[in-house]
Amino acid sequence: MSYRFEDLFVGMRFRSPGRTIGEADVMAFAGLTGDFSELHTSDVYAAKSQFGRRVAHGMLGLSFAHGLMWARTGELRETAIAFLGITDWRFVGPIFFGDTIFVNYVISDLRDSRSKHDQAIATFDVELVNERDEVLQKGRKALLLSKTPLAAVAASAASAA
Repeated sequence: MSYRFEDLFVGMRFRSPGRTIGEADVMAFAGLTGDFSELHTSDVYAAKSQFGRRVAHGMLGLSFAHGLMWARTGELRETAIAFLGITDWRFVGPIFFGDTIFVNYVISDLRDSRSKHDQAIATFDVELVNERDEVLQKGRKALLLSKTPLAAVAASAASAA
């Protein structure tokens, strides 16, 4: 379901679909970023770490959290213009291989844009959790929204027909 601006309200809650973190995810992220830290890539090293086993990169969790929200759900497809930023992001707990992660998010602020009358800014309190609902990461994300459905969405639908 895609929500329009008039459907949104402070306190509105969402939960993303889940995604299980696997070996391929971590190794692809290591290759993409160049971060081949042994905590992520070596069973021998990680076994002697405080976690006792390998963990996914924290930034991998943040990246997947973003993708699991609006992009995966399509909830704001008709109105989302641009991601504006992250504040107060904290890495609270490790993401282990085999964890299924979800994103719980709630609109904490919704205000008109100061520069464009047909746009607004929604701020979300976000928690990345595992299948046991343990909070792994948390913070706030801001999203620029259109108050009217985006022409790009209609154009995309028309080209698919």
